[in-house]
Amino acid sequence: MQFSQSLEYPTIWQCTNRNIQGDRAVIYTLTLNPALDRALWVKQVCLDTANRVVNEERYAAGKGIDVSKVLTSLGTPNTAMGFVGGFAGEELEGQLLNAGVSCSFVRISGETRTNIIVNEQDDHRQVIFNAKGPKVHPYELMRLIRRIENLKDMEFLAISGSLPAGVHPVVYRQVVALAKSKGAMVLLDADGEALKAGVEGLPDAIKPNEHELAGLVGKVLTSLDETLQAAMYVLERGIPWVLISLGSKGALLVKNDLRLLAVPPKVQAKNTVGAGDSFVAGFLHGFRQKKDPAWALKCAVAAGTATTLMPGTAICTQEAFLEILPKVEIKPV
Repeated sequence: MQFSQSLEYPTIWQCTNRNIQGDRAVIYTLTLNPALDRALWVKQVCLDTANRVVNEERYAAGKGIDVSKVLTSLGTPNTAMGFVGGFAGEELEGQLLNAGVSCSFVRISGETRTNIIVNEQDDHRQVIFNAKGPKVHPYELMRLIRRIENLKDMEFLAISGSLPAGVHPVVYRQVVALAKSKGAMVLLDADGEALKAGVEGLPDAIKPNEHELAGLVGKVLTSLDETLQAAMYVLERGIPWVLISLGSKGALLVKNDLRLLAVPPKVQAKNTVGAGDSFVAGFLHGFRQKKDPAWALKCAVAAGTATTLMPGTAICTQEAFLEILPKVEIKPV
């Protein structure tokens, strides 16, 4: 895999000429394939028979959508961007507006997808069915590109999630480069070909999990040392920072002169959907507060852990976040 070596734009970690304190720092999230999550609760999943649903909820979802929801919960202003369509798209946008999230979506002719999440109460397990999503036409894609081009206040951009049908992975590379050309600092959270294409635009940071990082470097990772080596491989190809989520083991933050491991407290997880997105939101929230990487990583792990305590999708309350935050341990590796 080849990466470009040039770094033509300021990175998120070189902000000495920017005022990113207080409410003047503007964060945008981009979700090209958002969804409604339909969460069902049953006592236990039984095959070849009817399963009685004891509770049902619907949530605005998609990785960048989750980032916006958690940022808003933590008190950090932001605007959600992406594609929405049909009645499901209307409901998704309405839910976000009711939650206090600012929206700037491009409407498309297709219907926003609906995912199904089945939660077993007895065994605390989840079965997740992710829908493919609608096709996005070229003219709809260009509407979004023009909207990004016309932004005057974008200082941070978090690009997250999968690509809808009709959108080539190279679009992520182009959006990264476009945002950086406008002076924005870009964090990319994607997988597979979308991640590989996106890193060609040299985002300021990427946030893979271990599996996604292994796919990016083309090597199975079986230890912490191998994960660190893979992160260094990415750094050498022009990505300033690599954030690696490790699930219940915490997270790594790697840059040329810094290696940090954040270890969360042990909790009884009720839900894992959206924890990685809450991690991204917590990181942006923390970095915006202090511009200190250790603090940002601590906030990231606290937000991700807080999300696992609640049923649903990316529900990180400020109360749970603040309770967990002092319990997160940061240590060099």
